[in-house]
Parts: sequence; structure tokens; C-alpha cells
Amino acid sequence: MPRVTLQTLPDYARYLITTAESAAAKFPVTHKSRLPRLELTVHLSPGALADALGHAYVEAGNDEAETAGSRIFVAHPGIDTIPIPAQWGDAHYTEHGFATRLAEAGLRGHFYHDLDFWQFYDPQHRVGVQLMTAANAFPPWEPAAPLRPFLHWEYAARGMRLAHAGTLGLDGKGILLAGSGGAGKSGTVASGLLNGLDSVGDDYVLVDLERGVTARPLFSTLKQDPQGFARLGLQQRLRQHGPLNWQGKHTFHIADIAPRPVPATLDIIALMVPHISGSETSSIVPASRRDAMLALAPSGIMQMPGERESGFRLFGELTRLLPCYRLSLGTDPEEIAGTISNFLARGIS
Repeated sequence: MPRVTLQTLPDYARYLITTAESAAAKFPVTHKSRLPRLELTVHLSPGALADALGHAYVEAGNDEAETAGSRIFVAHPGIDTIPIPAQWGDAHYTEHGFATRLAEAGLRGHFYHDLDFWQFYDPQHRVGVQLMTAANAFPPWEPAAPLRPFLHWEYAARGMRLAHAGTLGLDGKGILLAGSGGAGKSGTVASGLLNGLDSVGDDYVLVDLERGVTARPLFSTLKQDPQGFARLGLQQRLRQHGPLNWQGKHTFHIADIAPRPVPATLDIIALMVPHISGSETSSIVPASRRDAMLALAPSGIMQMPGERESGFRLFGELTRLLPCYRLSLGTDPEEIAGTISNFLARGIS
């Protein structure tokens, strides 16, 4: 089996991209999605990931300016001349060294050791390849936010960034919800949607700082553990829900419970850090930039490979531009939504 070292990494990346492009006509499935300022074309094989592409994205309208095209090849042996994935050949592997070596060559990438799973992207030519051992040999979280690193790299090259955050909005104005797993972020988003608020994403949103702070939708997936699913009354509302995902959570989509179509943008006016307080009522109080940064940055940096330094700069800028708050969550979903709605109404009055 071939082995790749830090020295040969850029050559391997370019070889895989060139090989995939040469085999483009041999990929069984071609899927096109229209995302904010991006026409995404994915070449791949039938299976769970191809199915996910059909419903995991929030399709953008036709009024976005500066639309670019990007092509991603989800490749595996058995498609024309696609090779078996190489293994890492150096004694040590670090994410920072990997990303730095590729960046020096104008490339981006990521590698999962346990799966022999490679991802490379050329942001100048807007083409990438994901090489796996088989058609469905991807990490279990992939279908909920397919090809997330590639979207991150593409948008980062244009000054935007994927943020690991939820959103809620009213009349075009919104808040970012930042926090680690279990903080109540996803339950808060679902509570808001069920009670009249909008959202452009639960787990990952596209953030642009060109004019203020703007959030745009990419992924449509929502998640809830069985307890939250029952507490929100979703068992009755979504009777055709499927099996639990790899985290033991129900997955569904914004359109399943949203009061209106997903807005194209939200103008973000605040950053909130939710936590489950145990109190009956919710409250919103000011929080320090430091606390907001600790809630926002670590998961955003970890889950968006590469661009570590630019990520810290952007998240630092977010906490500088936005007032930061601590959102103590009550026990009633309608009351939680009402507290956020009142905050947004005051913020836009």
C-alpha cells in the first residue's frame, strides 16, 4: 500500500485531484446544489451519502451575487483509475503540520487515520477530492452535514467562515447560539422554530463579516435526543421520523417544523451562550467576551480543519462586533421562544 509523508503530501493531493478529474465521466451520480454564492457539483456513487445530498442542504435562491462553481469528487477504488487510499508514512502526524504543509502549496486538506480517509481541496481552481476505501466508508456524522470541510475551505478562501453555532431570528434579525454539546443549543433552536421564530441552521452556519455580521443557511438538518424530542412534542408532529443517528438522536429538517421558508440571511445582532438552568423561566444577562469566545471558538476550530489562525481571528472579531449574553433556559419551550422573541423585538425596534 502506498505511503504519504509530509514531504510528498502536496504531490499526493494534486495526483488525487487530477486522477478524479480525469475519471469524471465514470462516476455514476452527479448531484448539483445551489448554495449561497456557490454552485456545488458533486460526483459520487449511489448510497447513503448520495441520498443525503438530496435533502441535507438548504438550497439558495437565484438572487445571490458573485456565484462561483465548485466540484467535489467523492472517490473510491472501483471507479475507473481511482487508487486505493494511501497510508501515512511519517512517524508522527499533527493536524497543524498537515494543514501548514498543504497551505504552503496553496491547498487544503484533512486525513482520518482510522479510516484511510483523505480530503483535499484546491481553492484556486475550486476542485476537491474525498478518497475513501469504499462508497460508504465515511464517518457516521457525514450525512448530516455532507462535505462540510470542502464548503469551509471554499468559503474561507472568500473571507467567510462556517461557524459551529445555532441561529434564531425574527423579521430578518437574529442571534448566534454558541456552546458545546449538551448546552441546550439544538433544543433552543427547535423551541424557537416551533413557536414562530426563524433559523438559518442548528449546527453549522455560514458567517460573513463584510457588512456587519450576516449568517446564511447551508445545512437543513436538526437533531434532538429522545428526551428533547418528546418534550417538544415532535413525536406527534413528525410521525414518520427514522431511526436514531450515530449519537442516539433523532434527525429531521428545518422545513419540517419551521413556520416559514428558511430566510436567505439573518443580520446577527447578538451572540448568546445557552445553558440549562433548571429554573422555570428563562433569562438573558450580559456575558464577557472571554466566556463567549470559549463557547464559540474551540468546537469551531476543531470541527473546521485547517485555517486555525484565521478561525481564531474571525471568532475574536465576532465577539468584538457582537454584544454577548448568557441565556439561561427555562423548562417551557414556548416560554424560551418568547424570551428570545422579546429580545429580538427590542433589538430591532
